[in-house]
Amino acid sequence: MVRITKVHTGGGDKGETSLLDGSRVGKGNPRVEMYGTIDELNSQLGMVRMELKRFDGLPNENKISIDNVLGRVQQELFDIGGECACTPGKLPSMMVLIGEKEGDKLVEEMDSWLEDVEPLESFIMPTGSAPVASLHVSRTVTRRAERIACLMLENEGEGSVRIEIISYLNRLSDWMFVMGRWISAKSQEEEVLWTPLGLRTKND
Repeated sequence: MVRITKVHTGGGDKGETSLLDGSRVGKGNPRVEMYGTIDELNSQLGMVRMELKRFDGLPNENKISIDNVLGRVQQELFDIGGECACTPGKLPSMMVLIGEKEGDKLVEEMDSWLEDVEPLESFIMPTGSAPVASLHVSRTVTRRAERIACLMLENEGEGSVRIEIISYLNRLSDWMFVMGRWISAKSQEEEVLWTPLGLRTKND
């Protein structure tokens, strides 16, 4: 287990930081950007969980169910962040990495939630109740993390980021989108659909 006795070391005062393996890199390094964005995403999910707990639109058993899966994903994101904070090939031997199983679990949950929502007839605007709106922010941060991971793979080559991480992030954004729709359906909240400009002008 990690044991932290001191947070501020002064080692980053000149714009550098240490990766998990001890390598020193600039804070603008793509790998730092990657795990920093994962940290941002994890924090945003903490906001979703906070909004969910004070949301009155869902039965308590639904809130507990969603909070539990969000908590699991936060743990998995910490695993991903730890892996991305290390130079490829220098991962600690005791580190267990996420794989296809975790991504498949996201798909199983999405399929279950989709049974309770109506098919889409248009794109959804990123708004709604506090938990749903927060999920929209989370899914866009997830897409940013995915783009950074893909860019690292393109620029640094095979092995710089495991494909399982990119697959997980791709599914995770969809997972959040479907979760938001499921919360809206269960709380009987009407979704705000996108109206194309031509139709908006015509209606005016």
